[in-house]
Amino acid sequence: MPRHLPLRPMLLALSMIYTSHALAATDDVPETQLQTVTVTGASEQDSYTARATKSAGKLELSLRETPQSISVVSRALMDDFKLDNINQVLATTTGVTVEKVETSRTYYTARGFDIVNFQYDGVGMPVVFGNIQGDLDTALYERIDVVRGANGLMASTGNPSATVNFIRKRPTVGTQASASVTVGSWNDRRIEGDVSTALNESGTVAGRAVLVHQQSDSYLDRYSPKKDVAYAVVDAHLSKDTLLTVGHTYETNRDKGPMWGALPLYYTDGTPTNYPIGTSTSAKWSRWDTTTNSTFAELNHNLGQGWHVQGTLNYITDKSDSDLQYVYGTPVKGVGGGLYAYPSQYGADQKQTLADIAVDGKFTLGGRQHDLAFGYSWSRSKLSDFSNYGQGIGTELPGQTAFDGSYPMPTFDAAYDGSHYEDRRNTVYLAARFNLADDWKVLTGLNSTRARSSGESYGTSKYKSASKTTPYVGVVYDITRELSGYASHTQIFNPQSETDANGVPLDPVEGKTTEAGLKAALFNNKLNVSGAIFQTKQENTAEQAGIIGAKAYYRGINAESKGFEFDSSGELAKGWEASAGLTRLTSIKGDNGVTVRTYVPRTTLRANTTYRLPAEPKLKVGATLAWQSETSTDQEPGIRTVQPSYATLGLMARYEIDKHLSLSLNLNNVTDKKYLTSLYWTQSLYAAPRNGSATLSWTY
Repeated sequence: MPRHLPLRPMLLALSMIYTSHALAATDDVPETQLQTVTVTGASEQDSYTARATKSAGKLELSLRETPQSISVVSRALMDDFKLDNINQVLATTTGVTVEKVETSRTYYTARGFDIVNFQYDGVGMPVVFGNIQGDLDTALYERIDVVRGANGLMASTGNPSATVNFIRKRPTVGTQASASVTVGSWNDRRIEGDVSTALNESGTVAGRAVLVHQQSDSYLDRYSPKKDVAYAVVDAHLSKDTLLTVGHTYETNRDKGPMWGALPLYYTDGTPTNYPIGTSTSAKWSRWDTTTNSTFAELNHNLGQGWHVQGTLNYITDKSDSDLQYVYGTPVKGVGGGLYAYPSQYGADQKQTLADIAVDGKFTLGGRQHDLAFGYSWSRSKLSDFSNYGQGIGTELPGQTAFDGSYPMPTFDAAYDGSHYEDRRNTVYLAARFNLADDWKVLTGLNSTRARSSGESYGTSKYKSASKTTPYVGVVYDITRELSGYASHTQIFNPQSETDANGVPLDPVEGKTTEAGLKAALFNNKLNVSGAIFQTKQENTAEQAGIIGAKAYYRGINAESKGFEFDSSGELAKGWEASAGLTRLTSIKGDNGVTVRTYVPRTTLRANTTYRLPAEPKLKVGATLAWQSETSTDQEPGIRTVQPSYATLGLMARYEIDKHLSLSLNLNNVTDKKYLTSLYWTQSLYAAPRNGSATLSWTY
């Protein structure tokens, strides 16, 4: 993977100068350039943590000052362990479970509830389908922040699970470039390039570009994914106080032989199935193509006296097109059959427009300085999708033909259905951090949102309209200079279009998170450690309660999770970086105290560490460990599918051949553990067996 390592002394000096607001012009470099440079300290280049983030409350605070659980996946961690897509990143993150239900579609959970909020530099709206389609690449991002629990200030609507915030790469000080070539198991090939440089003689305009191409075969029969990614961003210093940033991302996934649905998990006699790891229900003609274009513009202006204003505009289009084969039914053990074909064409076209304007700064009250941020955001999402159903739906697949891909491609004209609807959000937000005393800080705020939807989806109305103001309050007490105690409460809501037996839309889903804990910033803020206990509630979620005529009606149900977690990231000693977390859900209960969401592991452990050998400083070695407790899902009455607890181990080594060239080796699932990727649905597939890769990287 590329390493972006400009001269450390130069960057550190610039960072210190900028932070102290003491930049000055020289004869050779214009004042406008120096006064608007934003630099990430060089000490963070190899770090597994971050010194500050805005991901939890609009105000830039250190992790210790943030009264909510937050994990950082840094560029260094992604590079060390070849975390090239979002599934790999979140699988290493404290408290997050990756529910890979198919080859090209994935759900995520935290604290027992689905993650639907994915933001880019703090701006976004809930994903339409509640999942991520395709293989979202991470080469474009400097780091990824995960804020657990309801995120009432940053996310206007959604679930009380987590918010994933992607922090984009930006142009850097000076010219730097990197390139890498990776070869791996199943003929995996990846080429990546990253270059950043000034675009004019004065240096007031700078640009950065990232390119990725990756394609491979697979351990799964007939599956062959391919993706291309291009990202370009330009910073233009319009004056000493004004910075304009414009960028665009293009990403395509072209998957051959993808699975729609997955493998049946039990036989007609109730015993569990146990297929070879590479078994797939895809047809030879199956394909799933996705294309994303994302354009953004930011205008930052320094108002003076410590105040700043930023306007952001994003326009995103997501298109998908597919020919797919779904296999349903229950197989007969030892004989085969019992499974049936369901071929379909599916396509979708989604357009999102997001606008945000935010003001932040400091003010004085009662002889003390405090922080304030406020703003307005607007978003609109339009979706049109279709399903063309194939001839032959319900055809039985004799013997083992459900798994050999031999079902012939039909004509897709048996029936047609689809959706066309629109979601809108309008939000006003306010956050203030009051410095009550040297050791007491209170972060408080509110988010007032109006959400509306209109249109239809597969014959069902998507109309919904709701307005709500959700509060946020957090308290931080500095026990020592390095240790703080905190407590917080935040809320979020999500309107829904499902109706009750009288045809009245259900009230919005309401989510609440209360947590308390300790946070420490150790070794001159190089290591962040936290521990928390939490209670998360999600109330009035729609569940089908019956059918009147041909129309289903719903009722609202409640769920509550309780638990505790520990998280740490950063430098343990010189040359020793680590990121680790333990989450224990002591309970997830529904109405009447019934245990629910048994597909969510109650305990997860994530640990990643690297060490640069003192005797051989050019060599870095590391390991990653992921463990989760037992999960299960109920099938037919009396039949339960269980995935026992399991652990996976990964190893890495990197050797710096010279100051520009390095060779990395990564080995995943070292023990060759066989396990199901998810029990989120009543079907599943097996995770990849032992695999590895080698990467040759060049940096300048």
